[in-house]
Amino acid sequence: MGVMDHIVNFFTITTNTNNKKKSMQTVEIKVKMDCDGCERRVKNSVKYMKVSCVNELLEVGISGVKTVEVNRKQSKVTVNGYVDPNRVLNRIKSTGKRAEFWPYVPYNVVYYPHAPQAYDKRAPAGMVKNVAQAQLPPNATEEEKFAYLFSDDNPSACSIM
Repeated sequence: MGVMDHIVNFFTITTNTNNKKKSMQTVEIKVKMDCDGCERRVKNSVKYMKVSCVNELLEVGISGVKTVEVNRKQSKVTVNGYVDPNRVLNRIKSTGKRAEFWPYVPYNVVYYPHAPQAYDKRAPAGMVKNVAQAQLPPNATEEEKFAYLFSDDNPSACSIM
């Protein structure tokens, strides 16, 4: 810990005693955007988010957000930076848009992509909803895991044959 960090910690009034640095995060959010104005409003609301605490400000720089990518066709906003995912979601909701965390995962990551609630016709191509029914149970045996590799439900099961 450098001299400057010690001085800042000495003069900072916080109740947080743990000095954990925030890690770089990627937050993906689903937001319905119809026009360029909606896209611009959502992007600007997240782009200029400030870090909440003085200690965090010195650790990460002026802004916690590094990049903001908006994909209007997929209704997806991707935010990279030293941010809290819930604060990003609340900031986007403050624009008046309905927003939720990105509910989709790639088709080949899920063990049972044809589970009743996993398929969504509005999902982007190659994606299914991330639901508990589509995941392999945590107490699954090695036999079940290997059986899935050669299952007819897995489209990329045995590409060698």
